Amino acid sequence: MSEDVSKARSEGAAAEVVPFGTKRVIDGQERVHYYGYWVKTYQVPADTLGTKKRLIEALTRRLFNHVEHGVNVPGYRLNEARVAYNEETDLEKRRVKGAMLAGAMFNRATDIFTKLVELQAAGVEIASDNALMRECGRCLQEALELGKTVFHRSGEEGIDELWGEPFKAFSIPVEAFYESRYIKIAQAMRDIDAITHHLIETFSNDAMFEGIIPVIERFAHTAKIKTETLRTDAEIFDVWSNFAVAGEHLRNFQPHLPELPSELQQRQAEHGVRLARQVRGLVCDITRARVSMPKSSDDILARCRNYRAAYPCMAQIIKPFKPIKLG
Repeated sequence: MSEDVSKARSEGAAAEVVPFGTKRVIDGQERVHYYGYWVKTYQVPADTLGTKKRLIEALTRRLFNHVEHGVNVPGYRLNEARVAYNEETDLEKRRVKGAMLAGAMFNRATDIFTKLVELQAAGVEIASDNALMRECGRCLQEALELGKTVFHRSGEEGIDELWGEPFKAFSIPVEAFYESRYIKIAQAMRDIDAITHHLIETFSNDAMFEGIIPVIERFAHTAKIKTETLRTDAEIFDVWSNFAVAGEHLRNFQPHLPELPSELQQRQAEHGVRLARQVRGLVCDITRARVSMPKSSDDILARCRNYRAAYPCMAQIIKPFKPIKLG
């Protein structure tokens, strides 16, 4: 795969204004343009209840995989979850029980869709205004509202985009849903570039972290490829292993310190390693969720600025350097 094909030819065609949604075949692969990125496309399946069911099931599993623990409540416990939520007066516990209610609502919607698909397979015509279809939509809509206060598994912030996707898959044509996903993937790629660019700037003149820039660049490159690649793609084995290894290299990078470092140099080294690992963690979260995480991104950019402000005169450290393992 050519280097950063996701941002294909944008540098070579800087003067060209490419409209959103433009599709081109690049290196034999169809791609669609959003926010300066050419995102890999996939064949859109038939727009049937069965397709929507599989989409909602996959999106619901993905949602539960990224949010805080304990919210994957079975649909048959929906009434219990609602009573627990309505009767809770402690605000912190009410937030958690609201998250559990949202999980139950999602699972109830999936249960309904499963039965509708079974009825359709048996020859029963299911109209769009069917009472069960309306109930399914109501469950997803309520879950979307409740989901706004649910945290990401990292504890950093909620991901409203993930809560909205099952409802979107239910309410719009499958082709339109796929296009909406490409937009979110491009936005995630843009954020990965912004975050890793700030980390590169942070260490660009820092002799203590000499050699880390190509490690960061490789990590960003593999993260963007992973973001656009579905788990069902034949290339996922290489894509995921490349991303995982690049992340390990960034996590394990060790700063160069004198044999007898000062207290300030030791503190800076620990701070820099911690910052690099925090960036890695956030980029991994964005890559796996395939959506932006704006609050966490703003926080990590502030940490980069704080690092530069804390060590403005530490770029020129006297050599020779000796790598010292930190944690």
